[in-house]
Amino acid sequence: MVRFQGVVKRFGAHTVIDGLDLAIARGEKLALIGPSGSGKTTVLRMLMTLERLDAGVIWVDGEPLTQVQRHGKTVPADSAHLRRVRGKIGMVFQQFNLFPHMTALKNCMEAPITVLGLSRREAEERAVDLLAMVGLADKKHHYPNQLSGGQQQRVAIARALAMRPKVMLFDEVTSALDPELVGEVLNVIRKLGAEHDLTMLMVTHQMGFAKEFADRIALFHGGKIEEDGPPATFFTNPRSERTRQFLRAVLEGT
Repeated sequence: MVRFQGVVKRFGAHTVIDGLDLAIARGEKLALIGPSGSGKTTVLRMLMTLERLDAGVIWVDGEPLTQVQRHGKTVPADSAHLRRVRGKIGMVFQQFNLFPHMTALKNCMEAPITVLGLSRREAEERAVDLLAMVGLADKKHHYPNQLSGGQQQRVAIARALAMRPKVMLFDEVTSALDPELVGEVLNVIRKLGAEHDLTMLMVTHQMGFAKEFADRIALFHGGKIEEDGPPATFFTNPRSERTRQFLRAVLEGT
């Protein structure tokens, strides 16, 4: 469903992603872990076209994300191509980024109306269903400042799902939450994984959740994948000494 092929991303002289090759199967749930600055979030931001690639290709559902073939040459994709391919991807950020002047319902209706061209009635029906799915049917007329952090993050998940993406990206979605609110957001993500055929990429520091939820774990270090594999072997029998050091550090700190 998603493939990174020789992808490079630099910020000035600093190479953040260094020749990344990574394939994520349709319906696969991949957890990206690693120390701060290792490139995990940049991977998600490149998929959302929030960061430009310096080299390589990202494929989404069989199509190149930022390039097209024209007259036998590879050229940068135009805005229409970017919008269409990016429309297959939804992202939930660390910060909730809800529109403060809109209710939870309106937050979930806005993009389907303006981007997908849904009627107000269709968009409202979709938004109501999704808010119910994330356990917020009774909060649909509340504004963000009337909701807890966990509730706001659940609205953000519903808003991303309202665009009917095939791929969902989660960027440390519990890091801005108080500890007692983390569980309610993780439960929604569990429900998504169980009930919907979504491909998921998740940057997380929640090792227990990654171990339980993900099909595969990938450890980033210095802009490369140090090691990846299924949770059962990744956590119990890592091949790399760097992986063992990272796991010791994070697991002893929990």
